[in-house]
Amino acid sequence: MFWATRKTTEIDFRYENVSIHPTAEIGADVEIGPFTFVGANCRIGDGCCLHNNVTIVSNTVLGRNNEVFPSAVIGAVPQDKKYRGEESWVVVGNSNTIRECVTIHGGTKQGQGVTRIGHRNLLMAGCHVAHDCVLEDDIMLTNQVLLGGHVHVERLAKLGGMAAVHHYVTVGTHSFVAGTARVNQDVPPYMLWQDSRVLTVNKVGLKRSGFPPETIQALRRAYKIIYRSRSPRRDAIRQLEKELGGVEEVRILIQALRLTEKGQQGRARQSYNVSL
Repeated sequence: MFWATRKTTEIDFRYENVSIHPTAEIGADVEIGPFTFVGANCRIGDGCCLHNNVTIVSNTVLGRNNEVFPSAVIGAVPQDKKYRGEESWVVVGNSNTIRECVTIHGGTKQGQGVTRIGHRNLLMAGCHVAHDCVLEDDIMLTNQVLLGGHVHVERLAKLGGMAAVHHYVTVGTHSFVAGTARVNQDVPPYMLWQDSRVLTVNKVGLKRSGFPPETIQALRRAYKIIYRSRSPRRDAIRQLEKELGGVEEVRILIQALRLTEKGQQGRARQSYNVSL
């Protein structure tokens, strides 16, 4: 049995069948399985569990109580031709589950050099989180979801298996992306995305999250005004403000739509992109 538990704050050590760089910092009650590698300038928070054959390449911060499963690779350099060897980090929050063969790459100077993941997220087997992505809290990425560079996934969003998200896309809060979907534009908050477009309101997800019926009804009305009427987008947004501007969720939806309009090719975050 080669499992090891680290309960001190010393950083210059090496477990049997485990490679840990002298500059790495390991918190209290951390479990590290055999053949795991923790590279330079890594910080592993209290209560984390790194199963066997995990690779934490370098410049990676894991918060508390994260569980990382075999063959995951975190902190590898970006797969980006603009990357020129600058300092690159991955920062992960608390209580995340990172399943088998997940890859999470560091940031580039275009994204302040950091890829960020929040708290309580589930990244299922085979997912890829590219350079400069931002994942908020309580997100689910089902098996083999692929996130391009600079993608922003907002809290409580869910992405179905094998969905592929174009770089600079924003996936809105409480939205749902169907399995195998191609996501080349922003997914608005509270909506269900399928077949490269907004299909309807994410009614099932909103009910499960405890949204009251009147809020769901307001969002359904907003969907019809935006996506079913023949009004230009700006006119539809003005109509929404008049009819439903008092509903917080509708205001969040309107703000997201306006940011997307300011971006390029339906992607709000691409507005400050210099070169692809």
